[in-house]
Amino acid sequence: MANQETYSGRSAPVRQPRDLWRALTKGWLGRCPHCGSGKLFGGFLKSVHSCESCGEEMHHHRADDLPPYLVIFVVGHIVVAGYLLAEPYLDWNSWQHLALWVPITLAMGLAMMQPVKGAVIGLQWANYMHGFGGQEDDAVEIFGGK
Repeated sequence: MANQETYSGRSAPVRQPRDLWRALTKGWLGRCPHCGSGKLFGGFLKSVHSCESCGEEMHHHRADDLPPYLVIFVVGHIVVAGYLLAEPYLDWNSWQHLALWVPITLAMGLAMMQPVKGAVIGLQWANYMHGFGGQEDDAVEIFGGK
């Protein structure tokens, strides 16, 4: 059992560690976290089925709600901080603040969504999550889903 580790009474194969920061960076740039040359997205937020360069399958990733949550968290903090810093120095009406902060919020959110989703896919790939390790997830195995 040299190539096995035991987790909660079950043995699992020992896997080679993958470089997390490289995978995050490649995903952020919209590239395959495995080879770094193939495109990660076929549309704005639609990931490719598999990498055109190395063939790594991407269809089983589960980025789901984490990228929007992270974008809302970061953009919200930046915009609210900007508003709170500007308010004492600017004698603006509410509509003037809305005219500034709403477009900034939308632009930042749209600009960050694809890179953040790519980084989340890279995170999953680097940690062998959600099918990137060649096995089904435990939840799928336990609950009998596909």
